[in-house]
Amino acid sequence: MMAMLFAQRVILGKTEFAAVPAKLKPQVADILVNECGLPELVPTEFGGTADAE
Repeated sequence: MMAMLFAQRVILGKTEFAAVPAKLKPQVADILVNECGLPELVPTEFGGTADAE
């Protein structure tokens, strides 16, 4: 539930992914990449493409 809340806040631009609590980052990353199709919001260390070159 909290992971979904933070995922929505990241999507809306109200919270940066870096500000997501450490324990929730893997879950939030999974939601953003796999459920929302937004890997560009997730750092590569969590399976996204945000800081990829």
